[in-house]
Amino acid sequence: MERVPTYLQPRMPFRERLHHFTFAWYTVSMSTSGIALVLALTPHRFTGLDIIGLVIFLTDLVFFTFTTVAITLRFVFHRHTFRKAMTHPMEALFIPTFFLSIAAILSSIDTYGDMFLHGQALAGLHRFTGAAFWAYLAVTFLVSVIQYHLLSTVKEERRLTVNSVTPTWSLPIFPVMLAGTLAALFSKNQPADQALSMLCAGLAAQGLGILVSIFMYSAYLSRLMTFGLPFQRPGMFIAVGPPSFTGAALVAMAADVPRIFEEINPSDIYALAGAGDTATLAAGVRLMALNAAIFLWGLSFWFFACAAAAVLSGMPDRKFHLSWFSFVFPNVGFAILSFRMGAALNSDGVIWLGTITTVLLVVVWLFVGYRCIRAVYKREIVWPGHDEDSL
Repeated sequence: MERVPTYLQPRMPFRERLHHFTFAWYTVSMSTSGIALVLALTPHRFTGLDIIGLVIFLTDLVFFTFTTVAITLRFVFHRHTFRKAMTHPMEALFIPTFFLSIAAILSSIDTYGDMFLHGQALAGLHRFTGAAFWAYLAVTFLVSVIQYHLLSTVKEERRLTVNSVTPTWSLPIFPVMLAGTLAALFSKNQPADQALSMLCAGLAAQGLGILVSIFMYSAYLSRLMTFGLPFQRPGMFIAVGPPSFTGAALVAMAADVPRIFEEINPSDIYALAGAGDTATLAAGVRLMALNAAIFLWGLSFWFFACAAAAVLSGMPDRKFHLSWFSFVFPNVGFAILSFRMGAALNSDGVIWLGTITTVLLVVVWLFVGYRCIRAVYKREIVWPGHDEDSL
């Protein structure tokens, strides 16, 4: 059913448009911070790239603040929308993007902090990230349990159905999974004993996230074979995220193991007591992590190719939706995994693949951002019946 060209209709008061400002707007923030992060990590650099990345990150802080204020005003002006958003079969799946935005911001804070801060300021940042990791892990684990519980206990007419399953079903577990990504970034700046605890917790969170996502993939692939491609196809790229971020996190976490094993007495770790040379053990851990990353890189690349083929074959719904930002954030993980895997394998080809992906991501991010602004102006989104809060 074709939508009415809303730009021909009378204007609507800001307060009424705010009624339809959904959690999906956090996809703007997580994608923007993702671009800043991948620019900071790309091995092929030029003068001024650090500043460009920093400016994009600071811009994201503005986006995140604006979105949070707008969402808060929506719930203040239209109080009934809060309860509805928690159980809405579409909008509820985008609630985790709030926490994903926080994870992306924390990642960029740590990365750009290491670039531009020194002395006491940098030490204070490392203490902050150490505490932020544990708070983030606890909150996101609790949220994942509560959200899946709410989605499975809503009224039958509002319940998700198998014929509509998409990779967005894995979004509630995505934030807690990124605790592993945060652990990989933060641990290198923590004392060895605290870093070990952080890596163990991060590994557990990363394992939880990838396994639940794989469980969802089975239903998703069954849906594709039974009911065909989804109507809105950009969201298919979300499937690239879990294996990509997991592989990247495993390689980065393992990179810190030699330092930890050097600084901690092996006898203090039951599993290492009497196990032999710690340097050999650390090398074994790194090799195992690299094998797992290569394994997951193949899966993420396959999902990327399938999503790209689906989009290139045609998009039945060409109207802009905030799900278009799925073109960006999940593929940030693929670029980062390519960087880390290429460095571990000493493969220029894999590293260049990550660089090419980064360039394409920046172009796509700019294009999707333009389409987003255009859609707001033409009243294609933030408008009754056109957003994630509609049924």
